[in-house]
Amino acid sequence: MTIWYGGDYNPEQWPRELWDEDVRLMQRGGISLATVGVFSWARLEPRPGEYDFAWLDDVLDTLHAGGIRVDLATATASPPPWLARRHPEMLPVTETGVRLEVGSRQHYCPSSPVYREHARRLVLSLVERYAAHPALELWHVNNEYGCHVSHCYCEVSAAAFRSWLQAKYGAIEDLNRAWGTAFWSQRYDSFDEVEPPRAAPTFRNPTQLLDFDRFSSDELLACYQAEVEVIRAASDVPITTNFMGFFKPVDYWRWAPHIDVISDDTYPDPADPRSPAYAAMVRDLMRSLGGGAPWLLMEQSPSAVNWRAHNAAKVPGQMRAWSYQSVARGADGILFFQWRQSQAGSEKFHSGMVPHGGTDTRVWREIEQLGGELRRLSGAEVGLGGSRTRASVAITLDWDSWWAVEQPASPTAVSYVEILFAWHQALTSLGLTVDFVRAEGDLSGYRVVVAPTHFVATDAQVENLASFAEAGGSLVVGFGTAITDEQLHVRLGGYLGEPLRRTLGVRVEEFAPPAPPDLRNTGREPAPPVLFDGEFLGGAGAGSVWSEYVRVDDAEVLATFTEGPLAGCPAVTRRAAGEGTAFYLATLPDPAVLRLFVSNVIDAAGVPIAAPATDGEQVEVVRRGDLVFAINHGSADAELRLAGTDLLTGSNASGLLLPPQGVAVVKP
Repeated sequence: MTIWYGGDYNPEQWPRELWDEDVRLMQRGGISLATVGVFSWARLEPRPGEYDFAWLDDVLDTLHAGGIRVDLATATASPPPWLARRHPEMLPVTETGVRLEVGSRQHYCPSSPVYREHARRLVLSLVERYAAHPALELWHVNNEYGCHVSHCYCEVSAAAFRSWLQAKYGAIEDLNRAWGTAFWSQRYDSFDEVEPPRAAPTFRNPTQLLDFDRFSSDELLACYQAEVEVIRAASDVPITTNFMGFFKPVDYWRWAPHIDVISDDTYPDPADPRSPAYAAMVRDLMRSLGGGAPWLLMEQSPSAVNWRAHNAAKVPGQMRAWSYQSVARGADGILFFQWRQSQAGSEKFHSGMVPHGGTDTRVWREIEQLGGELRRLSGAEVGLGGSRTRASVAITLDWDSWWAVEQPASPTAVSYVEILFAWHQALTSLGLTVDFVRAEGDLSGYRVVVAPTHFVATDAQVENLASFAEAGGSLVVGFGTAITDEQLHVRLGGYLGEPLRRTLGVRVEEFAPPAPPDLRNTGREPAPPVLFDGEFLGGAGAGSVWSEYVRVDDAEVLATFTEGPLAGCPAVTRRAAGEGTAFYLATLPDPAVLRLFVSNVIDAAGVPIAAPATDGEQVEVVRRGDLVFAINHGSADAELRLAGTDLLTGSNASGLLLPPQGVAVVKP
């Protein structure tokens, strides 16, 4: 099965005489898939209802003749200027009332019926013309939904929001109860009185904010589904749209069932030493969204991007190493933005597979090397394409919790993704592969499930987490979990909610967040809480981000706070729950302590941990199917301790030295 290799191809930016050279270079570089037409609406429909497909016919025919498959985009991500000039009401409006203009991209209100109808007409024309084209491998709907305009506050959006609310609540009094509008005299007498949560004098209604987040994600999904409906009526070719890793505005759990091939755009910062670990978490999310099925890395940069304050280039070998990280964690395709580095426009300094310097460059040589390797690994005898990366541990991920816990007027400022990242790092540092799951989903395939800061929890989610432990699993619940229900109403009686509170054997009485770093040790604020315990936490260790007063009803205290007002209060607890075990943490231990805690939980749960495959501390080792990937993210050589053959070099893997950014794909 083929491991796709390629990237965004924008021939409309270049003269026709260059297209044949492009195909020759693609063949030389091992390119097998090109994404075409992502931002070509103005070229495809230069005037209302007048379509110019001749150039696109030429592009697809030329690629097909060269053996290159096509991921054909619907081109709806950037409407042409004429559409906005004729229908300015389709332009998006910010929460402060500023209407965003033409001159960039994604300048449309997701709720606009004008935008949706013109997009539908364009897609219909594309499908009628190209559904049977022999080069067609994938349909690519729009591009990076919500990247620049995730929420629109115009009058069109306001009317759509009211309709969404009426469909959800039915009666206005049900909305009033859900939103708690008795507070601050916010009661509504009809849905006509409700507006989007635009800029206001102070804190806006929390449940209104959460519902608007849900609505905004749903409106973007409706745009996607409108295009999908047109495509599916005439084509059975798989459909994708590109996600953006941990992207807060769009609930990818709700989107994933509607997408045939999960794909992702990801741009780790080469200057950030945490990038390999964070990128691993993103890859695991993409695999998880598809239920473990292979996914597609739709975009990454060959080297530097152009949109950071400091645009570091990837060091030699880093592009290759990070590409293999995606393959190891389930990707069946490695693509880039973009094929040729642009000569003009806002992204002309974003690196390309064919850089400004041409083919006599480091970037092109690395592109060519990776293409040749992926072509060899695509052979049926290797057994890579279509194989799965499996996990026995999981972390719950919930967009409602993400949206809610980061709202203002909360117990303390937290970064939901940073908390997920801390847990993911602790688990993967032990050589474990991690899935992300929904708290209400089927958890039976996992030995250990971690629910960190699951702030908004439905009764079904609380019941499911408790049942997982009672049925024999090891459940780890982090602070800030099940504080509210799905309407953001606080769970009374000690938070957590029944039966989860009973399963854990604890109640949370009060939040007591530690002081942020800039206020510590000033003489006015207590020091951060410190944990200690000989069995699970290996002695003293600091906690951060959150702390709270926990009352133990029926649990063993594994660690207590030792400083500040919480001194003597439980920090970490454990309870035998049915056939399983339930842990609770009232803070976020520092990385070393968290890693030790996780290691002990994993050991007690009977999850096997492979012996270290190398002496290098920054070598990532992942098993996919029958193959083991080893990737050296460190700055020194690392010696492998794996039995088998490295498919990239043909060498014996045992004793093989991996240089910095080196990769081995080992077949036992």
